[in-house]
Amino acid sequence: MQTIDKSAKKAWAKALEKPATEFPLTPLSIIDGEIPASLNGTLYRNGPGRLERGGISVGHWFDGDGAILAVHLRENNASAVYRYVQTEEFKQEASAGKLLYGNYGMTAPGAIWNQWLKPIKNAANTSVLALPDKLLALWEGDNPHALDLENLDTFGKDDLGGLDNGLAYSAHPKVDSQTGEIFNFGISPGLNATLNIYKSDATGRILKKVAHQIDGVPLVHDFVLAGGYLIFFIPPVRLNLLMPAIGLSCYSDALEWQPSKGTQILIIDRDTLNIISRGETESWFQWHFSNGYVDNSGAVIVDIASYQDFQTNQYLKEVATGETHTAAKSSLTRVTLNPQTGKLNNIERLFDRHCEFPIVPQQNVGKYSRYTYLSTVKEGTYISQEILNSIACFNHQTDTLIEANFGDNLYPSEPIYAQGWILTVVYDGNSDSSEVWIFDADYLDKPPVCKLSLPSVIPPGFHGSWKDG
Repeated sequence: MQTIDKSAKKAWAKALEKPATEFPLTPLSIIDGEIPASLNGTLYRNGPGRLERGGISVGHWFDGDGAILAVHLRENNASAVYRYVQTEEFKQEASAGKLLYGNYGMTAPGAIWNQWLKPIKNAANTSVLALPDKLLALWEGDNPHALDLENLDTFGKDDLGGLDNGLAYSAHPKVDSQTGEIFNFGISPGLNATLNIYKSDATGRILKKVAHQIDGVPLVHDFVLAGGYLIFFIPPVRLNLLMPAIGLSCYSDALEWQPSKGTQILIIDRDTLNIISRGETESWFQWHFSNGYVDNSGAVIVDIASYQDFQTNQYLKEVATGETHTAAKSSLTRVTLNPQTGKLNNIERLFDRHCEFPIVPQQNVGKYSRYTYLSTVKEGTYISQEILNSIACFNHQTDTLIEANFGDNLYPSEPIYAQGWILTVVYDGNSDSSEVWIFDADYLDKPPVCKLSLPSVIPPGFHGSWKDG
């Protein structure tokens, strides 16, 4: 086993060295500034809070147990609670004091038959969806878990009235702010996978679901709502299903980059959930989309954080060890396509610095948005050794970027838009602490209007959302 000199690690690694510490609902103190009087609601964030148990580390950052932070901002006061999602697998492993299950980047520990007895656990660690009466902790290989919106008590798995047989429900649902409709999907593996597409009402209850066969078993993490369409870009990554099926490999190691397949495009009618057209274009990989919309000519415009290959998976595996060395760079890229034919008409690079987690204000999802907010890296960052360490706003009207100012060893999470403000959870590697920073969304390059202190370290994670009220 290789010994890693901890002194050689970057500051962000300290946040991952030990399991995160839960805390109950706690008033937050203001470090600097004031909470905006107009900001009322809750910031929710999800991510891996525990990357080891019993002295054994997980195999990939994606394997960590989901822990959710809720920051309630009401009437100029702030309070927060941080808790692990109490999945059945989490409780069993906590009781045993050791890892029992396989996951995306690891097979089940122990004898070969454990691969069939305890093949994979629902880590509930990727994102959240705030519904009127519950919070969903999302993990795209299974049903979501429902939690209490205030104290984050775990209620258990939730089938949303239509996820029978444990159907997967992805971590990136799209909500139409005008109709309240929620669209999502899940992949069911097989010799050829099934793409299950769901349409729900504003409560999350599934109203319609349609299944489509797709080529092989691809890795599809996100999709786009664009006007009357749902758009899927299927990258040329395919799962060699035999290896994890017989317990000889984890899912991550069985994923193969096959650029000759190109990127496949599926255009789905949002009302019927039926396929309108299929297309194919050059190879790339993406985890996340920013947004999509239909322009005045009827063309569909989609913005993507796109990679030239699949090295990002290896990089994210290394994050869990606290030391990365694989370069995996994305670019904010715009594609234009004909929804009736699936043909891609143009590809344009908007922003060439590495970026991830691009978002638009919720009211603009599926429509034109002047601004895209995203996580990025500061100029001069050696991306093979650092994680995302800045946030910025790209103005599509002027093709200009406004970037927030973070000092050394500060690591902001994905920016979340809320009522004209941008919220991010910042890990301070200098003091080994975490804070909530609030920026004016129009002036990201100005100092935050408020900084709030959190009771314990919140490790870098994945996705969050904002709920008004």
